[in-house]
Amino acid sequence: MFKYACLNNISQKGLSKFTDQYQMTDNVQEANGILVRSASMHGMEFSDETLAIARAGAGVNNIPIDECAKKGIVVFNTPGANANGVKELVFAGMLLASRDIVEGVDWVRANWNNEDIARIAEKEKKRFAGTELQGKKLGIIGLGAIGVQVANTAVNLGMQVYGYDPYVSVDSAWHLSSRIHHVIRIEDIYDVCDYITIHVPALPSTKGMIDDHAIAMMKTGVILINMARDVLVDEEAVVLALRAGKIRRYVSDFPNSTVAGRRGCITIPHLGASTEEAEDNCAVMAVEQLSDFLENGNIKNSVNYPNCDLGKCETGNRICVFHENRANMITRFTGIIGSSDVNIAGMASKSKGEVEYTLFDLDNAPAEELLNEIRKVPGVYRVREICRNN
Repeated sequence: MFKYACLNNISQKGLSKFTDQYQMTDNVQEANGILVRSASMHGMEFSDETLAIARAGAGVNNIPIDECAKKGIVVFNTPGANANGVKELVFAGMLLASRDIVEGVDWVRANWNNEDIARIAEKEKKRFAGTELQGKKLGIIGLGAIGVQVANTAVNLGMQVYGYDPYVSVDSAWHLSSRIHHVIRIEDIYDVCDYITIHVPALPSTKGMIDDHAIAMMKTGVILINMARDVLVDEEAVVLALRAGKIRRYVSDFPNSTVAGRRGCITIPHLGASTEEAEDNCAVMAVEQLSDFLENGNIKNSVNYPNCDLGKCETGNRICVFHENRANMITRFTGIIGSSDVNIAGMASKSKGEVEYTLFDLDNAPAEELLNEIRKVPGVYRVREICRNN
């Protein structure tokens, strides 16, 4: 029996995917798996029972992922599960910024009680005239799950699309329309695009990437869309550029004191993934990944450990080893197993940065002495045994 805890409200559509092997608990310290959305886990004490954390969403800045890696706690996220919801909001933002719809609606609200509003509107509407998306150049920074969907939809709307991502995955490349211009230099997006939208994670290398230097290279009158993370943009520089007329509109899904209410800023209250469908998709994906890990030790979409899959645990004798990525570790493990006269039926090992994850399927149940010998190897964070009857 596995136990799981929820730190936030998680869609019932996702929780219903748990089988009768699982029991929900309010005591986080006894939970084998933790489901979370936005609750901060920094400073939280993790018990030895905690095996995995599943974030029902993409961002994991609320989770101490490095600390978890060294404790052998796998942190999952759900990339792509909310991609359609964010994609649709990107285009809503582009249309709001292009057609001056927000200020037009505000004008109607301010004049709702004028009996002559229909006639006056015909004269006033030229104040809110805008431009169309068709034929315009859209630059997409980041071609992950969301960026690819934005790119393909923009092509179908008749836009000229330029995509920048030096680390684009094979999966993303397969799903990307052949009509998209894949640029090598990010400056090529700044130089030619009428619209720029950002879809990269918040990393030390990406924080503040849209700064005054980047803005200076952009076309005058550019519309900048940020549905990813506010820290990716130097928003004080954006406000100055709006005043100077360099940027036409800034659309952000992250309200804060720098941009909220500023002229030229369309600030949305973090609605990117806040759709019923996105919350369901994220919850289902999180539960499925968590279940496969707890039952079989397989890892998919972890942010602190590599993808590693040895299929369903058929032998009932599987060992999961969390360890440092260093030379001769596998040799040490296989030597210990061999000296215990236990045969290895299958093995998988993958590394990610400084960490590595290794799975062994054994023909015989390992003795506790064997497991303890592996635990003693320098650089081993955790050894977990999976039995068929778990």
